[in-house]
Amino acid sequence: MSPLRRRLIEDMQIRNLAPSTQRAYVAQLVHFACYFRKSPDLLGPAEIRAYLIYLAQEKCLAASSIIVTVSALRFFYTVTLRRPWVIEQDIPTVRRGKKLPVVLSQDEVARFLAAVDNLKHRMVLTVCYATGLRISEAVRLTPAVIDSKRMVIRVEQGKGGKDRYVMLSPKLLDMLRNYWDRTRPGEWLFPGRWPGEPIAPSSIDATCREVRQRCGIGKPVTPHSLRHAFAVHLLEAGTNLRTIQLLLGHRNLATTARYLMIATDKVCATVSPLDTLDVPMPTVPDLVPA
Repeated sequence: MSPLRRRLIEDMQIRNLAPSTQRAYVAQLVHFACYFRKSPDLLGPAEIRAYLIYLAQEKCLAASSIIVTVSALRFFYTVTLRRPWVIEQDIPTVRRGKKLPVVLSQDEVARFLAAVDNLKHRMVLTVCYATGLRISEAVRLTPAVIDSKRMVIRVEQGKGGKDRYVMLSPKLLDMLRNYWDRTRPGEWLFPGRWPGEPIAPSSIDATCREVRQRCGIGKPVTPHSLRHAFAVHLLEAGTNLRTIQLLLGHRNLATTARYLMIATDKVCATVSPLDTLDVPMPTVPDLVPA
């Protein structure tokens, strides 16, 4: 390992960046250096600009992917190398389009979960829907965090290194007890292929792709889709937005507020001004063709 990479990793460890973030930053800087065939400490704003143009125009990467590269470059040059740059100008970021998630109905969720024939995978996905956990949080649950007396699940060191509590429904508790009796998983509630490791999120992703095709759901289905469904279905049932924010672990209420634009009781309950017109509208046969 080169001294420069070691220093970068140490800087990320000092700031307690998540291991996945550390791996992503190192990978992005390796790609950047390989593109110019030079050490990144020998490159500057001109090369960074050329590289970002390459990612956007030639590789046609999505904004979310380019943002990861920008974050890695900003950390490396401002923290590790301490370059006195105007960060917004020298390492510009891209604007991410605001897209609303496609949300499954309750019938679609039930049909999807029923089609998962692997017990462990079905339980992981059921937990995602019943609690709103991210897949990275769900796969790392242990038996000790299930509090059946208070009917909550403790999420330890979730995204951003934050702990929180989420609801434990009576139905989910019964399902988890049945799962425990049948499998006796041990240290991790959902163990993986390797001893001492939880199941990999990629395994659950693969199951989602397979089951979606098998049960004929036209919408995209991922573990995160079940998290979106959890939030929207709670909102439609009358749960206030602040409670949903706490359950999801969102830092900003505005992130949670986007579900207001999806919930059918919020979108469809508003009366169109067309429906309030007293003047009779012409029917289609009465209209003159253009």
